Parts: sequence; C-alpha cells; structure tokens
Amino acid sequence: MKMTLSLAALAATVATLGLSAPAQAKVGDPVKVSDDVTIDPIIDGVLRYEHVDQDDINLDADAVTVRLRAGAEVSTHGLSLLAEGEGTLAIVDHYNDTIPGNNGYLGAEPYSVVADPQNVELNRLQVAYAAKGSKVTIGRQRIILDNARFVGNVGWRQNEQTFDAIRAETKIGPVMFDGTYAISQRTIFGADSPNEYFDGDMFLVQGGLDLKVAKVKGFAYLLDYDSRLAYSSQTYGVLANGAIPLGDAFKLNFSVTYARQSDYKLNPVNYAADYINAELGASVMGFGLKAGYEELGSDDGVAAFQTPLATAHAFNGWADLFLTTPAAGLRDYYGGFTKKIGDAGPLKGLNGAVVYHKFESDFGSVNYGQEWDASLGFSIRNYAVLLKYANYDAKNFGTDTEKFWLQLAFKY
Repeated sequence: MKMTLSLAALAATVATLGLSAPAQAKVGDPVKVSDDVTIDPIIDGVLRYEHVDQDDINLDADAVTVRLRAGAEVSTHGLSLLAEGEGTLAIVDHYNDTIPGNNGYLGAEPYSVVADPQNVELNRLQVAYAAKGSKVTIGRQRIILDNARFVGNVGWRQNEQTFDAIRAETKIGPVMFDGTYAISQRTIFGADSPNEYFDGDMFLVQGGLDLKVAKVKGFAYLLDYDSRLAYSSQTYGVLANGAIPLGDAFKLNFSVTYARQSDYKLNPVNYAADYINAELGASVMGFGLKAGYEELGSDDGVAAFQTPLATAHAFNGWADLFLTTPAAGLRDYYGGFTKKIGDAGPLKGLNGAVVYHKFESDFGSVNYGQEWDASLGFSIRNYAVLLKYANYDAKNFGTDTEKFWLQLAFKY
C-alpha cells in the first residue's frame, strides 16, 4: 500500500490537534441553567485516514478527512429543541468523493471511491416532547431502528444520514410502538451532490413485545420516492432477538429476521423478494463468537431485495462491495470473533475483532468471492482510536479490494 505520504499528513494533523482535550469533560452531561432549563452541548469529531486499493482502478485512493459536529439541546419540562451543524474537510483529497465534476474532473475522479465529500450542512434541527415513556420528535433527525439493517444513520461515513420526519415512540409495559413519517432522506453525499437528498413519502412502523427471553417485533417500511423510483418498495417482516444465560460466564445470543419486499407505487419493475437472517452467538471469558446466514433474495434475477435507508457498511463486509444488492441477490455466510483485551498502559479498553464472509448469488449459483475483515480499537484519554482492515477476494463479481482505516475520534 502507498500510505507513507498520507500517514505523515495524518500524523501532522494529530500533532496539530495536540491531544489536549480537557480530561474533566464528560459525555452527555447537561448544563443546568435554572431549576427548569438545561443545555446539553454537542461536540464530536472524527479524524480519519482511509486507503483503498482496487485491481481495476489505476489510482489508489488516499483520503485524510476530519469531521466536526457541534450544537446544543435545550430542555425544559420534557420539551426540547436540538440544533446541530456538521462539517467535513478533506486534508488529503486523493479520492473519488462521488460528486460529479468535483476538483476539476469531468465525471468521476480517477481514484477509488471514498464517500466522504467536503461538506457543510445542517445535520439536525428538531423539536421533541417526552413524557411517561412516550416521545414525539419533529424535524430533521437521526433515526436508527434496531441494528440499522433497514433504517439507520450510515454512521460510519463522515457525513451522517438524517431524515426530515415526524416520529412517535411509546412503551407501555412490555409493549412498544415506533412510527415515523418522513418526507426526505438526507444522504451522506453532501450539499454539492445531486444526490444530497431524496424526497418522497416514507412510512416506517414497528410494533413489538418484550417477552424477557426474547424481544419480538413486526415492522412495515413503505418507501414512495419522488425520483428514485427503482427503490420504491413495501417491506413487511418480523424479527426476534434475545440472550440466554448459561451459567455465570457463558451466554447464548440469537437473532432471527424474515421480511418480504415488493415494488410499490411508481416503481417500474414488478418484483417480490425475501430477506432472511439467522445469527447465533456466544460470549464467554471476554470472547464473543458468532456465526450467521443472511439472504437478500432475488426474483429470478429481475430485481433483488434492497435496503436504501440502511447503515449497509455494517453488513456484508466492510469493503462495501454490496451496498446495493445485485439483481441476482446475495447470500452471505459469515462468522467471526471479538475479544476484550483490557488495558495496556495508556491504552484503555483494547478490543479486537475478526470476521469472515463467503458470498454467492441467490439466483443462478454465482460465486461472488470471500472477504476477511479485522479491527483493533482502544482509547487514550478522551480519544477513541480505531484501526480497521478489509480484504475482498473477488470471483465472479466486483474486483479485488483492500481497504485500511486509521481513525481518531472524540466526543464531549
């Protein structure tokens, strides 16, 4: 990998920041203005180096970006107002940021993609009221449902995905309800991109029951896009997840999801496809083990199950070859382990993970290849450090891809 220049730039930037945040700062501590009013400051940032090496692209991508979010939430008697801005700066800009014509290039830039364009935007502006286990939120807001497989904030990328929406949440004993109507999906691609947002009518509804051994939910996601018609869909499903303690030092985790998706409103393609996910995990003595199967089905190769609102980076490999499901669908057989290592001198909370994926099509028995992913994380004072690596070995889909990240994050 050709990382020497960019790593030097990253080191210089870290030195400039000085690692000098106040040690006494605590996340989530609101400031009491009076007996009835509090202000909760929002400050968080990420400095990241990302390298991408793909066999079919001559120029490797090297990106050093820094993102800062700043704002505040004012609360009184259950009523709150939150405003937050977000800005991303490209310190080293040797990458395709997915904005056509940016940096003097006509069309795509001649590098691999790193979807972190320079950007300044209003990330969130919302009013909320909460009382007795219920909450209503109106405005531009962050929405993450369950593990973000269907609806999320794409939190790995520097520019966050948010929604212009009204959301109602309530919990009465073991029963929960979560309903959202959104008119706009504010994407990660930034204010200069033609894909800055996608408008439409989006209904996101969940209802569930906590059975103690497992949490069970039914859900319906109806997406009627104004212009992104190929992604207009209706998805109905059910999920269950839970944990079973087996002694003092052993726990069995399980998760099962089934959904059915079909075309909706003005989608020009008539299709129907299934989603299946089953995962079994265990935790013992600081180790976490998991194995699972995920299927995003295909309707005879015509169209496949899609998740356009998801935090897709967290699924099907960190190399991001399957952010959009191929028309022949996707089957992902995966397994991995995590380890909580503990403290080592100034390095606190050392933890590591390794995950393996084997990919194939749902229709046509096509071998898509395999991927190894690995990460190592720890904190130094108030900073979270992450090293992350992905290696996708292509067969009959995509191209051989390696990605490496080095990240420094803080939050106050």
